[in-house]
Amino acid sequence: MRWSAAALLVIALVGCSGGGEKPAAAPTTPATMQAFPEPGTAALDPEKAKVLQAVVDLAAASPDVPTGSRGATAAVVTDRWTWSGAAGTDVKGTALRPDTSMAAANIMKTFVAAEVMLLVKAGKVDLDKPISTYVQHKLTANNATVRQHLSMTSGVPDFGNDDYRELEKAVAAAPGKHWTREQALSYHTAKIGAPSKDSGYSNASYELLGLLIEKVTSQPLAGVLRRDLATPAGLKHAAFQDGEKPQPPVAVDDNDSCGAPDGYLPCRAFASAWAAAGGLAADAPTIARWGYQLYGGRVLPPDLVSEMTTKGDAPYGLGTELYPDELAIGAAYGHFGDNPDHTSLLAVVPAKKLAAAVIFADGGRDIGKAMINLTIALEPLLK
Repeated sequence: MRWSAAALLVIALVGCSGGGEKPAAAPTTPATMQAFPEPGTAALDPEKAKVLQAVVDLAAASPDVPTGSRGATAAVVTDRWTWSGAAGTDVKGTALRPDTSMAAANIMKTFVAAEVMLLVKAGKVDLDKPISTYVQHKLTANNATVRQHLSMTSGVPDFGNDDYRELEKAVAAAPGKHWTREQALSYHTAKIGAPSKDSGYSNASYELLGLLIEKVTSQPLAGVLRRDLATPAGLKHAAFQDGEKPQPPVAVDDNDSCGAPDGYLPCRAFASAWAAAGGLAADAPTIARWGYQLYGGRVLPPDLVSEMTTKGDAPYGLGTELYPDELAIGAAYGHFGDNPDHTSLLAVVPAKKLAAAVIFADGGRDIGKAMINLTIALEPLLK
């Protein structure tokens, strides 16, 4: 099974259109959002929780349709209460629990973007300087700025299909190998263009941003994210692979390139090759808590959160997908994630001071339907 660019296309980017090679401009300074209060700690009343569990049960009851999965977990964090649930199994038939770790893949981009914003706040990075100021690489030679890499407007396209195939062959030959970001980027052969709103979704941009963080801080990416983001946010069950291993219980996957499970998701070679673009593993409650803490202005100053969640020249913020009208309870933002065996989605609704996460134990699924159903079920509970 492939961890391919096609599987990572997101709702927020489907509407990209228009032409020209004009570099993406910095967005207008956004209005500062209001910080959320402390996340609630009380468990949702069990009777009320039944409608949320029914959403997870429905997804797991339909494993053969695109909107279902063999197993699903979900979680909600509000300013008053929390909830989590699970149904179904992983690929080996082990029952999922709410705290089962699975690959959250591209939700990792929210961490990378948040760390870059912290470096901006500290005066160590300038969003509107070329990324080549900090990272010298063949993919940074087009003078795209840090902001343009964060917003998917850098002109650096994603890896091509042939690039992914060659990389997968290398992974299959040594699935337990640690890859550096430079090694993964060496497989990139797609033509670099000028920065543009038509650049499209790019894992390569986020691998470059991972290099930026490591060069500016002189520390490994996983350690920086743990210190600056995960610990302040209270995330005990997130793993920044391969600097960290997913914590048990861990859903077993079945990746053709990886062979036998090695404790990483899907295996160490893939997890390290895509560490900055998609190396996150976590459970649903952790992802929901992260969304609440990040987009609630509790680990970044509210003005920086507002900048991350403001639409720029492309319909994508900074490391953030924008969902203006997809959900039943209001405009939201967050991120989608996909790898061959797991699909995930984080959505935060600022008007409701709420964060929700859903994870499927199957890759390439239409997980958006489950999130829509979850927010429909949530609506009467928020009154």
